[in-house]
Amino acid sequence: MTALIRVGMLLSGYLIVFTVNAFEVATEFSAEAVQSVPGQPAMNIKMFVSKKAVRTETNINGNTVVEIVYPNENRRILLNQARKTYVEQKRQANELQKNKNIKGTPCEGIAGAKCKKLSNEKLNKRQTVKWEMTVMRKGNKLKSLHWIDKKRHMPLREQLYDGTVSTMTMVAKEKVNGRNTEKWKFHSVRPNGQFIESLQWYDPKLKMVIREVLPGGYVRELRNIKVARQNKKLFKVPAGYKKENISVTVPSQNKTMNRQAPAKMNFRNNMQRPATQGRVR
Repeated sequence: MTALIRVGMLLSGYLIVFTVNAFEVATEFSAEAVQSVPGQPAMNIKMFVSKKAVRTETNINGNTVVEIVYPNENRRILLNQARKTYVEQKRQANELQKNKNIKGTPCEGIAGAKCKKLSNEKLNKRQTVKWEMTVMRKGNKLKSLHWIDKKRHMPLREQLYDGTVSTMTMVAKEKVNGRNTEKWKFHSVRPNGQFIESLQWYDPKLKMVIREVLPGGYVRELRNIKVARQNKKLFKVPAGYKKENISVTVPSQNKTMNRQAPAKMNFRNNMQRPATQGRVR
């Protein structure tokens, strides 16, 4: 049971990173999250997203792992359908959630960061706000610059402390899995000339990325998206289930997938995930 709990939590961490952390859900929906890696079987996970919680259902070695996450409550529940039991994990609010001053800034989701608004600028015909971010790491004060799109709240350009420069550019509007999306190209160049590129498709109505293609053929996407109010029973412990007291280490969302899950997921955070590889944490 403990092994399944750990695996289930890691998988849900991946899903929430890719989609939404339920803090600001634009529209309730259900979908199938699919992760494809060349040479490996695809990973398929059912997902149900409400205004307050996210439910995932995953088949692991013939067992269905059901996890319900309540981000605003710092709480998650793992159901064992075979034994009709459940495990509940709670976390105390961390400093990121307590600090309301960083909300809506590039510092959101980054421990110990301070942000200063510098100016309003236009990049690629889009209005942005230019921010300076400062973090202390091992006694060193590290600074970076971030141009945040006013409409989409995403970084159009980032100049990191190590000289890495990253950009996001909308290149087209396309229909993906039956949804109207914006296609965005991410490009990041390090001081040594090495670069990385990826593509992301953003759904304006759901206000999230529903498809992402990374180097090496790595793809993750949401399929069979059905917009509808979700049944409240999906996010509650079924009647008759008994609570189990098992000590389980809850994976930190700030470290899952190379710290690609900030305290609150929104479009800015979804779109910037690859860019965070060069950031200080």
